Amino acid sequence: MSTSISSNGHLDLSRRRLLQAAGVSIAALALGVPRKLPAAVATTGSSAATIRSRLILLGTAGGPTPKVDRSAPANAIVVGGDIYVIDCGNGVARQMVKASLDLGRIRDVFITHQHSDHNADYGNLLLLAWATDLHTPVNTYGPPPLERMTELFLEMDAYDIGIREKDEGRPPLAPLIRPHEITRGGPVMHDANVKVSAALVQHPPVAPAFAYRFDCPDRSIVFSGDTGPSGNLIALAHGADILVHEVIDLKAIDKVVKDEAMATRLRAHLEAAHTPMSEVGRIATKAGVKTLVLNHFVPGTPPIPDQAWYDAVKPHFKGRVIVGHDLMEL
Repeated sequence: MSTSISSNGHLDLSRRRLLQAAGVSIAALALGVPRKLPAAVATTGSSAATIRSRLILLGTAGGPTPKVDRSAPANAIVVGGDIYVIDCGNGVARQMVKASLDLGRIRDVFITHQHSDHNADYGNLLLLAWATDLHTPVNTYGPPPLERMTELFLEMDAYDIGIREKDEGRPPLAPLIRPHEITRGGPVMHDANVKVSAALVQHPPVAPAFAYRFDCPDRSIVFSGDTGPSGNLIALAHGADILVHEVIDLKAIDKVVKDEAMATRLRAHLEAAHTPMSEVGRIATKAGVKTLVLNHFVPGTPPIPDQAWYDAVKPHFKGRVIVGHDLMEL
């Protein structure tokens, strides 16, 4: 059962299985929208068809170590049946299957930065999608060394890939993966469904690190990636409908690292590379976004109650605040 907190401060318990069986999306709880339409389009008052986008939080944990209650960082945007994946933490393919997403409909993959919790299953996602029913090219975007990572993954799994190509009659995998390295902010790609832009953010010592903005037919969605407070992110997210932003509880971090030998160094890194709870609310206010979705929770153990995250952020942002959970759909 996943939980969100609406702008009135009350907990909304999103009973995923029951709601999906009834044809109601998690967005109906999280954003207060009516029952989800069964088709991929919603009809406007002018009778024109507008493609509706879906945002699925596949994994909402932060950091490289496995967590009991949250999966590694990954998100998906679905537009017109096509899937755009943002970050590929461990287990992303399984999370997509749990979210009833067709792996064969992956069109593009975006990596925010080269940290293992965000890229560990980059290759595995594409391999497992191909082993399922992927037969069309996938463009991948992210910082260097994305191209070399792709080459090495294909080399590592060459034996398995070769066997499946011969034994199962699958098309060659290598030509289906088309990596594109990005090193600066600006336009990334534009197709019939979405326009994607990037901004450099601060996540020392990892550089470059990016935030991404997706302008869909019906709304705009921004992912902060891992970052400290960033003016570039505020500019990228200006006027967006949804900002999915990482969050860190520094007081809880102090309790977690106090007995570690590297506590001082780790604390300094986390403070420089991530955004404290109260600052996330201020960033959303400066950007003028409508909805703020908290994501990439640090620390992940022991779990911190949803209300604590909400109470720390809400005083600094008048819009809707949602505490993200795995497989939540908005």
